[in-house]
Amino acid sequence: MDITEVIQHQHEEQRRGFAALEELPREDHEGLAAVWERLAILLETHAEAEERYFYPRLLDLGTGAADAESTDEEVEDAVHDHNELRDAIRRVAEHEAGSASWWRAVVDANVANSDHMAEEERQDLADFRQQATLELRHEIAVAFLRFQALHAATGIPPTDKDPAAFVAHAGSESRQGRRPDAEDSLAASERG
Repeated sequence: MDITEVIQHQHEEQRRGFAALEELPREDHEGLAAVWERLAILLETHAEAEERYFYPRLLDLGTGAADAESTDEEVEDAVHDHNELRDAIRRVAEHEAGSASWWRAVVDANVANSDHMAEEERQDLADFRQQATLELRHEIAVAFLRFQALHAATGIPPTDKDPAAFVAHAGSESRQGRRPDAEDSLAASERG
């Protein structure tokens, strides 16, 4: 098991979730709501697990990949993207499933997520594959999947984080030779 493969696989699952919404009959509001709820849980637990387990270690080991200026820029941008996705998820919840305004919010979520995944696949995952050992990639994958399994039925509330505070806290921990504690990084970024 490799965290870069787990993330990539879940990106495909997210794409399939948005495609499933497009396949359902527009008048099947109950079905649309159910598919969206499952997808929203996946989107948020995926983002939160990345922030807890993947990004702190990317900051620790990464060098910047593809068109990223630096690892700090990669992670700050990824957390910013997650916040945009969380905003869209919250907007979906404000509307009746299947309504025009609901669909606009779903499309916004799809666009935010698609843009984020493409950048993450090109930068973050490539960087981590080049820098992290297979053993570490396995260790992170296990923690990541455990977290998601614990929250798969009910999800978690979408909570925005301050991207710069997240990077500053996790990055300072790395530079001091300590493994960044994801809980501390998240708490610092939420305080902003």
